[in-house]
Amino acid sequence: MNNSSIPAQNTIDGISVNADLSQGPFIIDGCDTIPKLFSKRCKELTTRTAHREKDMGIWKSYTWDDYYKNAQLIGLGLKSLGLERGDVASILSEDNKEWLYCDMGVQGMGGIASGIYTTDSPNQCAYLINDSGTKFLFVENDEMLDKYLEIKKEVPGLTKVIVFDTDGLHDFEDDKVIFMSDLLDLGAEQLKATPDLFEQEIAKSQPQDIGLLIYTSGTTGKPKGAMVSQQNIMATQSAILYAFKPEMSDEQLCFLPLCHVLERNTSVYTPIIGKSTVNFAESTETVFDNMQEVSPTIFTAVPRVWEKIYSGISLLISDGTSLGKLAYKMAIATGLKRAEYTIEGKQAPALLNLKFKFWDLLVLRNLRRMVGLSRMRQATSGAAPISPELLKWYHAIGVPLIEGYGMTEGCGLTSVNSLAGNKLGTVGPAIPGTTLRIADDGEIQMSGGNVFPGYWNNPEKTAETMCDGGWLRTGDVGSLDSDGYLTITGRLKDIIITAGGKNITPSEIENKLKFSPFISDAVVIGDRRKYLTCLIMIDQENVEKFAQNKRIPFNNYASLCAASEVQDLVRGIVDEANKAFARVEQIKDFRLIDVLLTAEDEELTATMKLKRGYVEKAHVGLIDQMYK
Repeated sequence: MNNSSIPAQNTIDGISVNADLSQGPFIIDGCDTIPKLFSKRCKELTTRTAHREKDMGIWKSYTWDDYYKNAQLIGLGLKSLGLERGDVASILSEDNKEWLYCDMGVQGMGGIASGIYTTDSPNQCAYLINDSGTKFLFVENDEMLDKYLEIKKEVPGLTKVIVFDTDGLHDFEDDKVIFMSDLLDLGAEQLKATPDLFEQEIAKSQPQDIGLLIYTSGTTGKPKGAMVSQQNIMATQSAILYAFKPEMSDEQLCFLPLCHVLERNTSVYTPIIGKSTVNFAESTETVFDNMQEVSPTIFTAVPRVWEKIYSGISLLISDGTSLGKLAYKMAIATGLKRAEYTIEGKQAPALLNLKFKFWDLLVLRNLRRMVGLSRMRQATSGAAPISPELLKWYHAIGVPLIEGYGMTEGCGLTSVNSLAGNKLGTVGPAIPGTTLRIADDGEIQMSGGNVFPGYWNNPEKTAETMCDGGWLRTGDVGSLDSDGYLTITGRLKDIIITAGGKNITPSEIENKLKFSPFISDAVVIGDRRKYLTCLIMIDQENVEKFAQNKRIPFNNYASLCAASEVQDLVRGIVDEANKAFARVEQIKDFRLIDVLLTAEDEELTATMKLKRGYVEKAHVGLIDQMYK
C-alpha cells in the first residue's frame, strides 16, 4: 500500500479510523483487514480478559493471549491438513469460545469461515456444505456429529470433521473425524516447523479477500451464500466506531447464532475493534439468567428478545401486590412523559426529571436490576421491525433502546439511530460511508464499502440483487425524511394488494399486535382478498398465567389456544389495534396457531422471525376458514 492510498485518520477513544468513509481502503489502527487487527489487538492486550464462558456453573475468563494462541494453532493445524487460501471451513456449533477461535484461525490462514445453524436438519447441512465447497467442518459435540454421520456419503468433498467436545465419543473412530485436541497438536507441530507462518499468512490478507460466507435464511427458496469481504467488515466496523463509540470497559452477552451477520459483528469483530469483553450465554434457554449475572453495558438483540423481556416484566407485575401495581403504573407514566424528551436527545424539564429520579429509586432501578439491564449504557434492536411503543416503554424504564437496520448483503448494518439523535419509528440515518436512495417503486437501495461483492457461485442472483453503479437492492420498502432518517414500511414481496386494489404493508399492523404481552407474533393475510385476516401466536407463559388466574381449564398448548376466554382475550387485543388503522387496514378475523414453533420448524428462522410464505402454506386450512 503506497502512502497516497492511505486515508486521513480520526481518533475515537484512542482508536484511529478513516476520517472519510466514502471510499476505501478502510483502516483501523493501521490495519486494513480483520486478521491484521486481530493480531495487533492480541499482542497489545495480552493478559486482559477477551471473553468469559461458564464451566460447571462458574464463569471462567480467557485472555487475548488464549484467543491468539488457539486461533494460531487451529489455523496451522488446518494448514497441515491441506487448507489453502480461499478454502471454506464451516462451523456447526452453539456460541462458544471455540467458535471465535475457529473463525479467526481460518481467516488468519486466508480461508473463508462459514457458519451453519445448529437447528438445521442433516439435509440442510448437506446442502450448505456442498454449495459452499466446505473442505473442513467443525462440530460442537456428538449431537452435531450425528448430523454429519447421517449425510457422510452425500458430502464427499469434506477433508476432515473436527469435534470440539469429546463427551460420549471416547471410543468413536472414523477416518474423517478428529477431535479439537488432535487439531491443536497438529498446529503445535506445524508451529515448531514454521514459527512465523501464521503471521506471514495474516500479513498476506487483503481488503478484497472473502473472509466470510453468510447464508441467507432461505425464506424464498434455497439459502444463498453471501460473500463478505475483509473490506466489508472493516467498512462496517469503521462506521460502528463513529455510531456506537465502543469502550474498552464494555461487557456484552453473546447469545444469537454466530452464523448470523448481526451477532458476528456484535460479538466477534466489534470487541476486537473496541478491545471489549464478550460473555457467552450457556444456552438459548439461559439467556435471561445469564443477563442477570453479567448485567451487560451494551446489548444488541432481535425484537423477539426485547418483547420477551417486556412480557416477563408484565407477568411479574401482574403477580405483584395492589400497591406494587400502582407504583409501577405511576413510575411508567412518569417515565413515558420523560421519554418524549430523552428519545429525541432533549433535556426533560427539571420537575419531570426529579419525579423520574424518585420513581427510578423506588421502582425502576430494581426492575432493571432484576432483568440484568442495570448497567446498560446502549441497547440496540435489529434484524426485524420492532414496535415504536415498545421502544418508548424501554426508554420509560431507563433503558436507552435504539433501532437500527441492516441486511446480510450489507454486512449487517445500514442505518441506526443514536442516543443524541433518535427518531422513533425510523431506523435512523445511514451509517458513515453508506448512501441510501429510494427507487421509483419505493424500494430502499444502498451503496458503500459495506455492500457485498455477490453470492457464492451464483452470478444470476447477484445480478438480480445489484443495480448499475454498485447499488444494492434491499428488497425493503421505505422512505427518507428531510434529515436523512430512514423509515421502513415493509418488504416488497410482503406488500398485500387487496381485491379492491389497496396496497398494504403488514408490518405496522403486526407490530401493533405484538406490543401486547399476550401475543408473541402475528402474520397478516389478505393478498388478492376482500379483507385482512391474521394468524396469531400467543405468548405461552403470559397466556398460561392469564388462564390460571381466571381458572380457565387447559391441559396443553392447543387446548389453551382453543379456550373461549383466550379467544376473547385476543379478540379484544385485535379490536384495540384496529382503532389505529383505516377501515381497509383493519383485521376482520383471526386464528391462533395452536402449535409451539421452534427454530427447527420451517415456519421460523434461527433468529426467531416467522417466514411468512411458510406460515401461509403450513396453515392454509386456518386461512381458508377465515374467508368462507
